[in-house]
Amino acid sequence: MTKKPRGRLFFANPGPTNIPDSILHAQAHHAVDFMDADFIALYNRCVDGVKRVLRTEQHLFFYTGSGHAAWEASLVNLLSQGDKILIIETGNFSESWGRMAAALGIEVQTVSADWRVGADPAAVQAALAADTGHTIKAVCAVHNETATGMTLSLPAIRAAIDAAGHPALLLADTISSLGSIDFRFDEWGIDCAVGGSQKGLMLPTGLSFTGVSNKAMEVHKSSKLPKAYFNWTAMLTRPHKSFIGTVPTSFFYGLQEAMRLIHDVEGLDDVLRRHHRLAEAVRRCVQHWSGNNGPQLYCTNAARYSDSVTAVLMPEGFNAEEIRKTALSKFNVSLGGGLSRLNGQVFRIGHLGDLNEPMILGTLAVVELAMQINGVPHTAGGVNAAISYLAAA
Repeated sequence: MTKKPRGRLFFANPGPTNIPDSILHAQAHHAVDFMDADFIALYNRCVDGVKRVLRTEQHLFFYTGSGHAAWEASLVNLLSQGDKILIIETGNFSESWGRMAAALGIEVQTVSADWRVGADPAAVQAALAADTGHTIKAVCAVHNETATGMTLSLPAIRAAIDAAGHPALLLADTISSLGSIDFRFDEWGIDCAVGGSQKGLMLPTGLSFTGVSNKAMEVHKSSKLPKAYFNWTAMLTRPHKSFIGTVPTSFFYGLQEAMRLIHDVEGLDDVLRRHHRLAEAVRRCVQHWSGNNGPQLYCTNAARYSDSVTAVLMPEGFNAEEIRKTALSKFNVSLGGGLSRLNGQVFRIGHLGDLNEPMILGTLAVVELAMQINGVPHTAGGVNAAISYLAAA
C-alpha cells in the first residue's frame, strides 16, 4: 500500500476543480419528486442564475453528462449528415470536438494554428469568404483551451464571420472559461455555448448545458442528425424544458448554492477579477522560473493568456510527469498533466473555481520544491515574484 502524505489534498488541476463545502452539503440532499412545485421553483432559479453567468436572455438546455455530452448536443441539434463545420484549432479540445463531429458524419474543415500562439481571426475570415456557396454551417471555437492555457477572442471571431458576410452559426466551448473569464453570449453574438458543471461553477462532473440563440433554434428545426436524449424539440415539451427522463435533482441543490456564491456572496465581476489576479500571480512566478533555462509559459501570446489555467513547458530533457509525481506523492498537490501531443512536455496549474491566494501560493511553492528535488534548472524565488505582485494588486 502506497503511503500518502498527510494533510488535505491541494487540488490544482484545471478541472474538475475544488468544490466548496457549502456546495457539497447542499448537494447531499434527500431525494425529491422532480415534479414537485418547490423543486421546479428551485430549478427555475438555477436556470436564471446560469443565464446570468452566460449573460443571455435566450434558451438554455441541461443534460446529465459531462461537457462532451453538451458538445454532442450542439452538433446533433444544429446540423445534418454531410454538413460542414469550421473548427478553429486551439489545442487538444478543438481537435476532440472536430473528431466527434467527423464521427457523426459532419465534414470538418480546420483553421490551423500554432498551439503556442493561437489562430488568426483573419484566417477565419478568409476561410469563410472563400466559402461562396455557404457550405460551412457553423464555426466552432474553444473560448479557453485548457490544454495550452490560451484564450480565443470570441468577439474577434464574431467580427470575422460578419466581415465575411457569412451566415454560419458561432458555437463556443465555454467549459473552462465560464465563471472564470468574461463571457457575453448575447452581446458577442454567440449562437450556441457549451458549458459544464465541474470547473468555474464549482460542482462535481456530470451536469452540462448549452445556451442557444433564437437564430440557432430556427436552424435546429431543419437539422437531420439523429437525436433522442439530446433533442431540443422534445425537451421543450417537458416541464423543465430539459432532460428526456429523470432530472438529477441533487445537482440543482448544489447549483443553487453555486449561483448564490457567484452572484450574491462575491458578485460575478469580482469573481472574474479574482481569477485574473490569481492567474497573473502564477504567470509572474513561471516567468521568474524561466531564468537559467528554466520552465516557460507554454502560451507565448501575452494577449491570450488564460485566466483559468497556465500550461508550463519544461526545459529540454526534463519530463513534466516527474514534477507531477513528486508534487502528488510527496506533498499531496495535484497538478494537471500534458494532453495529446503535450504529454510529458507540460504540466498545468489550474486557477479557477473555488480558489484564493494561499492555495495558489502553496501550489507554486510545492512546484518550486519539486523542481529542486528533480534537478530541473530554474531561477529560484518564483513564489516571491507572485507574492510581490499580489501585495501590490
